[in-house]
Amino acid sequence: MNDDFDFDFDLDELAPADPASAEAVERFWSGDLRALSQHHTTPNGSHSFVVAHDQSVTWGVPGEPQVMAIAVARDLSRFTFTLETSYHATVSFAQAWLVERGCPPEKIAKIRDAVKPADDLTLQVERQIRGSGTRYEVLDTYTSDFDPSETWTLARDTQSSEAPIRVFHEMWDHAAGTYTMREGAFADVDAARAWLDDRDGPLPEPPEYRYAEGAVFRARAALSRSAGTPAIPKAGVDAPRTPAAAPGRRPAQGRLL
Repeated sequence: MNDDFDFDFDLDELAPADPASAEAVERFWSGDLRALSQHHTTPNGSHSFVVAHDQSVTWGVPGEPQVMAIAVARDLSRFTFTLETSYHATVSFAQAWLVERGCPPEKIAKIRDAVKPADDLTLQVERQIRGSGTRYEVLDTYTSDFDPSETWTLARDTQSSEAPIRVFHEMWDHAAGTYTMREGAFADVDAARAWLDDRDGPLPEPPEYRYAEGAVFRARAALSRSAGTPAIPKAGVDAPRTPAAAPGRRPAQGRLL
């Protein structure tokens, strides 16, 4: 385990509780992981929750998610454990996955040595995702290491009947050391894909913004500031993600490096 990933799963005396955990342990490799946030229960350490950046993904197929969520549950009375992992485009969706598995939201919210949120709307959208439970059905994601550095998550809001398709767009400003997160709402997947491909205007605001007192005005102002977001050619859902040549390391300015 490298210096950045500075904890031990402490599974030496335990056996996998099920075939899925045994398989997860076999394919798990921590050498390329950098811990961004982690929480371990006390006093007996029965659970561990980790958000990590998988640096090995930058060697692979462009567009793949780089944020890994890791949940370990130890049954010390039976000397067994379960290990689950899941990849996400953004830290907030990784946190939501861990919260669903029992991690207190406040224990996993603080990210170590990270680029800072640029504004209050970013914090609001991330907080909403982190506490969303199973509200969002993720349909697709994309992560760009190039300039502009961005990620997006295409999801279905299962609690919304009006414009239920959501795009969560994260844009990084490495010069300023900040990033923004915005939420857009669409009637269907085709409309969302069209925006992702063309970027012909600001993200359309979710209908529920207008029901929160004062929130719509803050949201509109923030969204208008991000209206000039440049397009990344062929970065949409229908774009090919296999590189023309053999996979290689991409620029080190990547979103979490």
